[in-house]
Amino acid sequence: MNKKIIIIEDELSLRSVLAEKLKSDGFEVLEAKNGQEGLEISISQKPDLILLDIVMPKMDGLTMLEKLREDSWGKKVPVIILTNLSSGAEMSRSAEGGVSGYLVKTDWKLDDVVKKIKETLK
Repeated sequence: MNKKIIIIEDELSLRSVLAEKLKSDGFEVLEAKNGQEGLEISISQKPDLILLDIVMPKMDGLTMLEKLREDSWGKKVPVIILTNLSSGAEMSRSAEGGVSGYLVKTDWKLDDVVKKIKETLK
């Protein structure tokens, strides 16, 4: 069975590129355009891993992470943060939420993201 990943990212072009790359690497991919939608899909579909942007409309990624961690399933699911922000405050807030990785968008390539996902899911 393929591992299921949700990409929660408001930027359509980035979300699409990530989704295509992950599908071509054999993952089942779910997509959400904001934290509210991402939370609802994650709780109902229970993906194996969540790729989560921080700055989004409706509900930001860190708020979504806090709400996710209130759920018994959501406490355990690996989360990798994708963001343009690399501030210490956000990193520490996401660390409190127990994230598996923190990728600053300007610093990574698609292959790096896939590699990080595969390492996290081992």
